[in-house]
Amino acid sequence: MFIDTYFLILVAPTLILSMTAQVKVKSTFSKYSHIRCSRNISGRDAALLLLKSNSIKDVAVEPVQGSLSDHYDPSSKKLRLSEPVYGQPSIAAVGVAAHEAGHAIQHATGYAPLVLRSTLVPVANIGSRVGPLIAVAGLIFSETMPMLFNIGIVLFSAAVLFYVITLPVEFNASARALALLRRNNVLSPQELEGAKKVLTAAALTYVASALTAIMSLLRLILLSRRR
Repeated sequence: MFIDTYFLILVAPTLILSMTAQVKVKSTFSKYSHIRCSRNISGRDAALLLLKSNSIKDVAVEPVQGSLSDHYDPSSKKLRLSEPVYGQPSIAAVGVAAHEAGHAIQHATGYAPLVLRSTLVPVANIGSRVGPLIAVAGLIFSETMPMLFNIGIVLFSAAVLFYVITLPVEFNASARALALLRRNNVLSPQELEGAKKVLTAAALTYVASALTAIMSLLRLILLSRRR
């Protein structure tokens, strides 16, 4: 909300890391999007194959607009793949589609971190948007409404918890994806290395986001102590 010493020391480096991670994932995805997989299987077909191999028949696979907008929606049981993934038979497309299939499998098996993350979505959305605003208001009106700052910190803490729980969810989905691709012979060993690089680059964006959230919370706490 404003720049201070804590922001420059704690938050700014993580924002730089986040931007670097975004550039890395885009460049890695672009590289392997131009390499066709030997089985000539599209992202959509790969996702369907992996879901079927895990006896999941009630998840729909459908296209969604945008690039790197791929996601699994547990509320509607829909696996949505972006335009560069859905119909493309590239290593990147298959890797990303397998990752999202991994989320669907997590949901079907009741993977605890995914269940917890889904539960936190409403409060995390409120916390990430409103928490910092309330905290800043608490700084401005510290003498008349001292509790505002603490309320803001508590709300934002829920958002930080969401980011932290996202890490094992995403890492596990990628691990499941690579194991399934290997087990079902969807990609060759060499192609699997390319898919792993795509998923690793994507994982770095989640790590950077979690670090940014943690450092932002620490900044608010330090500001509270200074106050």
